[in-house]
Amino acid sequence: MFVTRKHLSRRTLLGGAGAAIALPFLDAMTPAFGASKPALAVRLAFVYIPNGAVMEDWTPKAAGRNYAFTPILKPLEAHRDDMLVLTGLADQNGNALGDGGGDHARAAASFLTGVHPKKTAGSDIRSGISADQIVAKHMTGATRLSSLELGCDDSRLVGSCDTGYSCAYTNTICWRGPTSPLPPETNPRLVFERLFGTEDYSVDPATRARRAEYRKSILDMARDRTLKLMGDIGPSDKRKVDEYLYAIREIEKRIAMAESDNRTITPSVEKPTGIPIAFADYMKLMYDLQIIAFQADLTRVTTTMVGREGSVRVYPEVGVPDPHHPLSHHRDVPASLAKLSKINTFHAELFSYFVAKLKSTPDGDGTLLDHSMILYGGGISDSNKHLHENLPLLLFGRGDGSIKPGRHIVYEKEVPVTNLYLTLMGHMGIRPESVGDSNGKVEFLSEV
Repeated sequence: MFVTRKHLSRRTLLGGAGAAIALPFLDAMTPAFGASKPALAVRLAFVYIPNGAVMEDWTPKAAGRNYAFTPILKPLEAHRDDMLVLTGLADQNGNALGDGGGDHARAAASFLTGVHPKKTAGSDIRSGISADQIVAKHMTGATRLSSLELGCDDSRLVGSCDTGYSCAYTNTICWRGPTSPLPPETNPRLVFERLFGTEDYSVDPATRARRAEYRKSILDMARDRTLKLMGDIGPSDKRKVDEYLYAIREIEKRIAMAESDNRTITPSVEKPTGIPIAFADYMKLMYDLQIIAFQADLTRVTTTMVGREGSVRVYPEVGVPDPHHPLSHHRDVPASLAKLSKINTFHAELFSYFVAKLKSTPDGDGTLLDHSMILYGGGISDSNKHLHENLPLLLFGRGDGSIKPGRHIVYEKEVPVTNLYLTLMGHMGIRPESVGDSNGKVEFLSEV
């Protein structure tokens, strides 16, 4: 590496009118003489899949390293050495516990909180603080955003959505506190502006659209600052900055293309501004926004709901025109199970795109995946029986060396999934006494 006495701060921004673009970690951010490289941030992400899974097509039969990939996990086989299949963990607070129906609401509300939600469709909702928000509180001031909550389904928090449970329970997995659910942002444009711009989100969409006509590209605003920066860094850093800015530009173009497309999703339903019509494009765009947020250290904690619990999205692109939620009540009918397995597999294919991008994005002396912990799964296993035991869970990344992937780990029955969260937090240097119903840490993530 070419050494100079010039040293960039990790918080260096490319400033422009109405925008501030953070940079990825560069060689120039390392002190030139004598000092060791600073410890790189560990990122934590939760990707939630709704309505359960076909567990027979999900769960490998063998434990350890030499397991065979099942049909649903097959799209992730290229990432064998980067993933852990976790079998046996449970979310007991998703069960009825005397409250009757409402398993979908309880699944989402308790998945990251480990708390049994109060059964109500009114304003007196109550759950607990979610794992991501425990981490976010520790990140306050360290990054521009303490956390980022994303979703790909509507996310209203009022009304009744599941057998007497408020929609607040089914439509988010994030809770800032026991009575404060955090709705996911579903519009990629607003996510982009939250990361890089200073758009006023309180104004109506028409006003934002008029303002957008007069706003130049965020990168154009910062062009002069970028050119100056390029003269201060070495060839390796120039390549990193160029690749990073190219990725931002591509996201901008994809959002702009979605906004200019005036077609409708279904007859008489207007397409929301900035949301691609094809679900695959939508999901990949949300994943790409997280890549950029992690790369620039804008946040270290994200959650993504692939769909809300009870989602009725259809998937004709994979030959499933049936609504997801009704199909999940398959009654063990082979044709219904096959369709549900197709949906599970499609979600895994799209998630594989995210993992591949994390693995190909440089970050310090490794990649983003090396310095991340990404949990993929949901709060229901067998969707027909509404089981909250033996959850479908996959863990990706190495947590900066604290996790040894490449295995299928089988835990004893009824080990709380919150024990996993407590363990992951420890790998980030965060050590709360408990997370919901946790009663300890999980073993074997580090092969110890």
